[in-house]
Amino acid sequence: MSTPTTSQRLEEENRRYRGTGGISQKNRGSGFVPAFIDRDTGRTEVSRFATGAPAPVHMLCGLPEDWVLARDDTDTVVAVKASVVAGFLREGRFYTREQAVRALAH
Repeated sequence: MSTPTTSQRLEEENRRYRGTGGISQKNRGSGFVPAFIDRDTGRTEVSRFATGAPAPVHMLCGLPEDWVLARDDTDTVVAVKASVVAGFLREGRFYTREQAVRALAH
C-alpha cells in the first residue's frame, strides 16, 4: 500500500533536492510554479494557501477536497492521497522535481 503525501514528505523532498532546481527557491526564476499532480487522474493543481491564493512553495492546505485524506484538530490538511505528487507547472506542463532538475541542467 502506498504512503499518503504529508507535510513531512514534502520536507524530506526539500532536503533531498536542496541546492537544485527541484525546489521552488531554485527554479522560480525559470518559470516553474509549485504544483501537484494526481497520478491516478492526471489532474494538476497549482499550490495554494488555504485562502486560494497561489503559494510560493508546496502547500497541502489548498488542494482539492477530494484529494484530502486527513485533517488535524485545527482543520489543517495533514495528508493527501498517495497518488498526489509534488512538482511544478511550467508553460502548462507538469514536471516532477527530478524532471525540473534535468530541465534546468540543459
